[in-house]
Amino acid sequence: MSRPRVAVVLVTYNSADVLPGCLESIRDGGADGVELTDVVVVDNASDDDSAEVAKAFDGLPVSIVQLIENAGYAAGLNAGIASLRKQPPDAVMVLNPDCRLRPDMLATLARAVRLPDRAVVAPRMLNPDGSLQPSLRRLPTVRGALVESVLGGRVADRLGVGELVFDEEPHDRPGPVPWITGAALLIAWPVVDAVGPWDETFLLYSEETEYLLRAGDHGWRTWYEPAAVIEHIGGESGTRPSLAALMTLSRAKLYRQRHGAVRSLAYSAALAVGMALRAAAGQRTARAALAALLLPSRRVTSLAQLR
Repeated sequence: MSRPRVAVVLVTYNSADVLPGCLESIRDGGADGVELTDVVVVDNASDDDSAEVAKAFDGLPVSIVQLIENAGYAAGLNAGIASLRKQPPDAVMVLNPDCRLRPDMLATLARAVRLPDRAVVAPRMLNPDGSLQPSLRRLPTVRGALVESVLGGRVADRLGVGELVFDEEPHDRPGPVPWITGAALLIAWPVVDAVGPWDETFLLYSEETEYLLRAGDHGWRTWYEPAAVIEHIGGESGTRPSLAALMTLSRAKLYRQRHGAVRSLAYSAALAVGMALRAAAGQRTARAALAALLLPSRRVTSLAQLR
């Protein structure tokens, strides 16, 4: 059997400090076993030299797509994927620049995505210290959001209703999942055509949830493959109030899209309960998220507002 043809799309924004490590991991074993057709670096109008770092990197088929504004992660992915359409690969790996691929990671995912009905395959994610970074998710529900708000995410997981699965044992087993953290996803090219572009109205956060659930609507499954391993440094949503607010708003928006006005009000109210409790305890991120939920004037409508 011929080696699968795989392209990588990376979206950067002020990523010059982490991008070299990501590219090195692709070159130095992460892409072993596949025919790596392209490494497309889409730069979302960075203020640093992310694009220059990518241009200067040797040993990979790197191309640069330079955007004139930061329109969001989904917009960057759409631009990168569009650049592949003249000679599409068998699958495209969408990847955060703060990820590090372990050896044979792309080949392991590519073997898994070739099986019937699998749209997207995701790897096991580790923190930089080697510990598990939980990535498995349940479908969002009003009940789950309320339990998370009052009792916390780990208790909600133990009760089987929390959105994020913290328990390590499920992360040891391959299998289908409703959705999964989107830092590293291998998407079969037929799915790219069937599902359509990523929803650019999600500026940041929940865009992968929307895409994976939409793929499910088309009959495609998301598959978790723990034999493929990636290290993920992670972002700032837990420490920056503006990002925490945007994450909360994106969750509420996605639920409203899929469940209508009445149930979405209950879901947003459940989120607000949790934010109110944590804001009362002094969490700045919770105060920002609560204000964004309740006050339209406090909502982020452009990523330029986060500068």
